[in-house]
Amino acid sequence: MADYLLFRLYGPMAAWGDTAVGEFRPSHGHPTRTGVLGLVAAALGITRDNEAQLLALDRGCRIAVRLDAPGELLRDYHTTQVPPQQRKGRHYTRRDELNADKLHTILSQRDYRTDTAASIALSLGTDAKISLDRIKHALQRPALPLYLGRKSCPLALPLAPEIIIADSLSSAFAAYPDSLAQLNEITQESRAYGDGLPRPDLIRFFWEESEPTPGMQTEMIYHAATAYAAADAGSSIHAMNVMPRNPSRRTIANVHQPNPPAARHRPNAPRPAV
Repeated sequence: MADYLLFRLYGPMAAWGDTAVGEFRPSHGHPTRTGVLGLVAAALGITRDNEAQLLALDRGCRIAVRLDAPGELLRDYHTTQVPPQQRKGRHYTRRDELNADKLHTILSQRDYRTDTAASIALSLGTDAKISLDRIKHALQRPALPLYLGRKSCPLALPLAPEIIIADSLSSAFAAYPDSLAQLNEITQESRAYGDGLPRPDLIRFFWEESEPTPGMQTEMIYHAATAYAAADAGSSIHAMNVMPRNPSRRTIANVHQPNPPAARHRPNAPRPAV
């Protein structure tokens, strides 16, 4: 048996940063390890310059994701006016930047996921220097503002953290209500959003290779370039299990390594060969 801390993530928009190439800022379709740990760190009050505590949090935590609703892709054509970089002088506020004598325009395309809902399972390794109880308390009373990848993507529901004791990751997720059930219950009471979010046909699970008891198996395997996969192994959530809502349908599952950098910035990049 193991302890898991489960909580939900939902917001009108989310951005889980992928590799950015040039002006394109893509987003993963699910919460990433760095995004979730960044949110947990903010709740604990760990600032970006506290590298020792951030490293300890990274080494001590395992992350798993149940994607309850994938949402839809929203691409923003983004323009920003900024002054040229100067060796002398500094702009302390946005007003200072806009009052500069000369402004340049930076163009970019930024991806967001709209109406995406996910349940997160966090567990601790043997070298963890923090307890799940402390993280749960921090998620209930965060020390710093929390957001879903970017500051423009605030949370729309409380995190509802809960510690669950289970024999596997699959059992822990099964004991925690999915985000859609909680969200639709709230929206039906307020009747502000019609019938709520639609349920997807497939529920996707992401977990780390170091997870000792996932309780789920994979059937289809995709591999990226060996060198890139080896360089990225251990630092990202790269295992994915896809389970159908309808039990009569065949379960599909795959282990997915990230695409090579040359292909990741293309939205329609082909999948690696099976």
